[in-house]
Amino acid sequence: MRIFPILAAAALAAIMYMAILERPTLLGFFGIDSAEAAQPEDGETPAKTDQPAENLVKVVTQRLNAQNIDSAVVLRGQTAAARQVDVRAETSAVVISEPLRKGAQIEENQIMCQLDEGTRRAALQQARAQLAEAKSRVPEAQARVEQARAQLEEAEINQNASSRLNADGFASNSRLASSDAAVATAQAAVSSAQSGLTAAQSGIEAAQAAVAGAEAELDRLVIKAPFSGLLESDTAELGSLLQPGALCATVIQLNPVKLVGFIPETDVNRIQVGAMASARLAAGGGDVQGEVTFISRSADPQTRTFRVEINVPNPDQKIRDGQTAEILIASDGANAHLVPQSALTLNDEGSLGLRVVDADNIVEFYEVELVRDTAKGVWVTGLPAEANVIVVGQEYVIAGVKVAPTPREAVQ
Repeated sequence: MRIFPILAAAALAAIMYMAILERPTLLGFFGIDSAEAAQPEDGETPAKTDQPAENLVKVVTQRLNAQNIDSAVVLRGQTAAARQVDVRAETSAVVISEPLRKGAQIEENQIMCQLDEGTRRAALQQARAQLAEAKSRVPEAQARVEQARAQLEEAEINQNASSRLNADGFASNSRLASSDAAVATAQAAVSSAQSGLTAAQSGIEAAQAAVAGAEAELDRLVIKAPFSGLLESDTAELGSLLQPGALCATVIQLNPVKLVGFIPETDVNRIQVGAMASARLAAGGGDVQGEVTFISRSADPQTRTFRVEINVPNPDQKIRDGQTAEILIASDGANAHLVPQSALTLNDEGSLGLRVVDADNIVEFYEVELVRDTAKGVWVTGLPAEANVIVVGQEYVIAGVKVAPTPREAVQ
């Protein structure tokens, strides 16, 4: 009888006994935890999930239900004046008006800078006199035209008579030639008279242009506010010489005031002109509300963002130009879950999501998208309408593992 086969059979029986009946002891001998050995990778189904309860990983879950929320677009921006204009001089003259100080409230067409007339009034009177003289020449030119036309008509009658007499042999050829010459002379006189009339009319137009230019030059001496607003700078000082293009004052309009922000290209299609918006101003400026009036069709080449403008009423003009603002623009609502920020985790691919326990206590991983951050948590989309989210212990389990969940009262 051979001893080796008997020993081999005994050894195999011992190994099978240890692997099947004493598996935890065998894994402990090699330094392997039995719960870890039973966990598969994310996305894999475990070979066996009906483990004893004492071997399951314990986690804390929170049952969450989807809620419909306003999916506002959040961006940072600043306030800007509705209009801002640098009012400048159009002519050269000395300021003869007292200056208005910056911060003053002005009305539309209010005088800001009055300039010295100099000889401009005399130039206007001269232009008007030249216009009157030019107009007086027109009747004389018209009379000359009428006279020349009458002489032409008389010459044509004489020419007609001479032509008939010459044809009947009662008038010589020289008389006929003389009548033809008289007609030509009368025609030239008509042309000359008409040229004189045209020149007289041109003189009137030139004189009218001179009058208009002189009047416009006088009008340029009074620099008025283009709209109601506030002076952002003092007006030009009394006695200062303004050249064409020199600054008289800067005027800004703060009612309404604009909120200007830049929205990423991923969110630009979520808003539209006419959407309601709200903003919180920095440094205790308070909350304001307005309406989107402009969305740029062209992206900034550096940031790939689009300019958005919102009109906000500002009757008391407390909102200043250039204040920082956190803007929320209303967009279409969405079904989302409010989850604790600490419950968010990453899978092996680096995708942001949440681990959820199903009805059989098996872990599933759902990728989510952040909608809004609040003091109570974050609103996310991508979960089922009702989800049992792991809020404690999510980092110690992966998809496909069976766990022992402990529910926690949901607070939403």
